[in-house]
Amino acid sequence: MSLTEQRAGTTEELRPGRWIALAVLVLAVLLVAIDATVLGLATPFLTEDLEPTGTQLLWIGDVYSFVIAGLLVSMGSLGDRIGRKKLLLSGAIAFGAVSALNAYAHTPEMMILARALLGVAGATLMPSTLALIRNLFHDPRERSLAIGIWGAMASAGAAVGPVVGGLLLEHFWWGSVFLINLPVMAVLVVVGAKMIPESKNPVPGPWDLISVALSVIGMIGIVYAVKELAAHGPSTVTILAGAAGVAALCWFVRRQLTLPAPLLDMRLFRHRGFSGAVVADLLTILGLSGLVFFLSQFFQLVQGRGPLEAGLAELPAAVGAVAAGLIAGRAARRFSVRSVVSGGLAAIGLALAAVTVIDQQTAYPLMGAVLLVVGVGAGFAFTVTSDVILSSVPKEQAGAAGAVSETAYELGAALGIALLGSIVTGVYQTFDTPRGIPAAPAAAAHESLGGAVEASHGLPAGQAADLVAAAQDSFISGLQLAAGVGATVLLATAVAAWFLLRGQKLEDGAGQH
Repeated sequence: MSLTEQRAGTTEELRPGRWIALAVLVLAVLLVAIDATVLGLATPFLTEDLEPTGTQLLWIGDVYSFVIAGLLVSMGSLGDRIGRKKLLLSGAIAFGAVSALNAYAHTPEMMILARALLGVAGATLMPSTLALIRNLFHDPRERSLAIGIWGAMASAGAAVGPVVGGLLLEHFWWGSVFLINLPVMAVLVVVGAKMIPESKNPVPGPWDLISVALSVIGMIGIVYAVKELAAHGPSTVTILAGAAGVAALCWFVRRQLTLPAPLLDMRLFRHRGFSGAVVADLLTILGLSGLVFFLSQFFQLVQGRGPLEAGLAELPAAVGAVAAGLIAGRAARRFSVRSVVSGGLAAIGLALAAVTVIDQQTAYPLMGAVLLVVGVGAGFAFTVTSDVILSSVPKEQAGAAGAVSETAYELGAALGIALLGSIVTGVYQTFDTPRGIPAAPAAAAHESLGGAVEASHGLPAGQAADLVAAAQDSFISGLQLAAGVGATVLLATAVAAWFLLRGQKLEDGAGQH
């Protein structure tokens, strides 16, 4: 067959609906990403309604990302075996149903469980989308643009979440931030069933349940240990959880190297560009999500903005991520993969460094500029690393590679909120209670900043103002320290990416050699 005939065949095969199919896939990604951060704004309302402890509140915020991170590799591999479209549509139906459960949760425990189930459904959506893009777009430049749009939506979703949440919270109760998922998932199922072609690995091999269990135990054990260590320091349970996580992941890796049809082909990590891209991916999102999560609280509870205004205040991050995501592929081809990724990571690091000097009086233009730089950096780095990860593997392993990229994203989000969040919480809880404050409001105030604002309502005006001021100062100190840690990590990663991604190009990855 001549090249012209091949091209004609490909065009004929792909032309009719691939961009519509991409729009549907991007919708799924946007929603899963929004759900990771939309809760940030609803936190003060949810705290008032469900009265969770500080630890329960962190679990409500984190468990969604933990479960997704724990299940992604398994779900990516399952999609390769049973069909990615089938997994995507099943996940969309489950995501819609569980969203309703989240909206009507009436206890902290029920909310944590509902968020965990939403994570299970989210894990079926994310890897399928990236793998389906790999199979929809055969031309490398078109695929780069498609991944750019996908990456922009994944990054933007984290920043759009607060705006959507703010808009809903101005008019409805906090459960509404989950109910918006239902109509979107209905569109995804109806349009996706018609427009998205099925794809899977033609020779998949059996789905190894032992590997599935090991990957889940490993991921959740490690993330839990990191979170608890940062929040409360070492304890027997934390060290055991971390050790179990590491042991499970080591066993997982050894098992993958011996299985004829592994859940995740560990040989992919021998490719330096693939490994470098995965690490850069994870740390990009760690910086982005940690910052966005806490700035939501800063804008509302420290600077006194309403939910919608706080959400809009974070919009520059989304604008930056979308704009950078759309031109990232072109920039990486023109300059180099390593300069675009390292530059993006360094930009996020410098923006986080700027957060170390903010205080209650910091004017919005500085905050907006910081968020814009973070968004642009994340858009460049995340889009190019996703492209590198996907173009480094053979087509039939697209699901597994997509799952690795997504695992890095979700693990980064979980660790960003857990690590940076635990630093903020740890510093916050050390503030001295002003004189004369009764024990009950003082205890509530030390749980969270939202708790302090709530506790101040029953106090005389002078005492209330003193309590809130002390809590706000402590929260800002925690935010500054967390931003400093985040900046250090991101700048170090920028240097590492410069070396790890040396010689890496977008057009020809390991899969094409």
